[in-house]
Amino acid sequence: MVLVTAGLAFIVVALSVLWRPARNVITIVHEAGHAIVAVLAGRRLTGIRLHSDTSGLTLSKGKPYGPGMVLTGFAGYIAPSVLGLGFAALLAGGRVTELLVACAVLLVGVLLVVRNVFGIFSVLVTGGVLLVVSRWAPVEVQAPFAHLITWFLLLGGIRSVGDLQRLRSRGRARDSDADQLARLTGAPGLFWVSVFLMINLGCLVLAVGWLVV
Repeated sequence: MVLVTAGLAFIVVALSVLWRPARNVITIVHEAGHAIVAVLAGRRLTGIRLHSDTSGLTLSKGKPYGPGMVLTGFAGYIAPSVLGLGFAALLAGGRVTELLVACAVLLVGVLLVVRNVFGIFSVLVTGGVLLVVSRWAPVEVQAPFAHLITWFLLLGGIRSVGDLQRLRSRGRARDSDADQLARLTGAPGLFWVSVFLMINLGCLVLAVGWLVV
């Protein structure tokens, strides 16, 4: 079951026709990562916007420079993989229910701060799928579903970084998280993309060790 769900997640991430709609889930987690770290860094969260092109924006108030801003900008692209790693730890302990509850808490938190119609729609659709599986599906379905979510977050986090660099190489992402971090720190954008990728790959390796080996 673990390997089958990993294979299914890989197919969703690898095929653009499936990745495009599924990436909205990655965007939700990405923006939630920005939001959570912004609050922890002492910034005032003002809202999240999710767009139909699978992009997103998290708005917070505070100094436009300094460690808090750097940490907030850094959190987005690693959030799906870090969350996926946390979910892998729960699954390794057989805690499927706790994983589904964590998903619900995350979605409710995002819903409370999302500030546009598509964003509300996207979160509600995702939450609806989670509710159906959590409330009415048997355990035999819930466990594979939880594994599928986990693998999708881990693999989707890696693909999103690859997509970021492809857009940057074409000059279509001049205000990306990596480029904002470059302006804040002086380190080049490619350095930050590489850091995102290394962390996300590390999360995948650890998760494989916990769930497969």
